[in-house]
Amino acid sequence: MDPVEVARRAGHSIAVLWKFYAKILRGQEHRANRLINDALGTPEDASITA
Repeated sequence: MDPVEVARRAGHSIAVLWKFYAKILRGQEHRANRLINDALGTPEDASITA
């Protein structure tokens, strides 16, 4: 999700989002990719191309 939208929904500025929540978000890319691949029915090692 777009960080600006996350900040808006949380009632924070983007600076607050990055300062306090970046450590929570770090390392979540693998999990997010797995969820996306599961939803699309693609193998986990498949490359995402534009």
